[in-house]
Amino acid sequence: MNNVKKLLLLVLISVLLVLAACTNTTNEAPNNVPKQEEQPQPPRNEQPKESDPEDTPAEEEAPEEGTPPTALESAKTVITALERGDMSTVANWVSRDKGLRFSPYAYVDLKKDVHFSKDEVAGLMEDTTSYVWRAFPGNGELIEMPYSEYHQKFVYDADFINKGEISLNTVSGESTTLNNLNKVYPQESYAFVEYHISGIDPTVEGMDWRSLRLVFEKIGQDHALVGIIHDQWTP
Repeated sequence: MNNVKKLLLLVLISVLLVLAACTNTTNEAPNNVPKQEEQPQPPRNEQPKESDPEDTPAEEEAPEEGTPPTALESAKTVITALERGDMSTVANWVSRDKGLRFSPYAYVDLKKDVHFSKDEVAGLMEDTTSYVWRAFPGNGELIEMPYSEYHQKFVYDADFINKGEISLNTVSGESTTLNNLNKVYPQESYAFVEYHISGIDPTVEGMDWRSLRLVFEKIGQDHALVGIIHDQWTP
């Protein structure tokens, strides 16, 4: 009987040793098998977050095609070129068909005012030819000089850009000379921009006022320079 008990005890111990060995084998991970990183999963009650449009740079839209410059915008470019004596830039604005007419005073004389084509305007500052630009009021003496001198006396003869009052289709300076601008250049087809300085020397009480009028032909929405009219106080 004692021998049977001993035999059963040995069998029980053997079984326990086998079970212990199996448990240790299962818990130990093989050294040669790489561990895989687990990918984080979004919570079940949340959807993957979409990118915020404000965080994403917006695609640049193609710029809209620009509209032609207005008369005021055209005049600003022309007056700036006149200040510099840049007649090549002025020529870019001159009408190919009508050219450019210069009037030293308010009255536009279609027969006597000097007229140049678009191509001729570009080289006026280098042109040494003396032209007759009409006559001085009062004494009737001819205004005869090359364009570069005329430019200083009857085009940009005052600081029109910095001191001039700008108006559209409105005459500010009124002299004793007849003003026929709207008759020669009717507003149905033309627009003009005036730069007016009411006075330069306070001691002469406004008798040295100056005006420069830039006349543009309306071509649809575009504008082409056709006339430069200088005006000033006359006795």
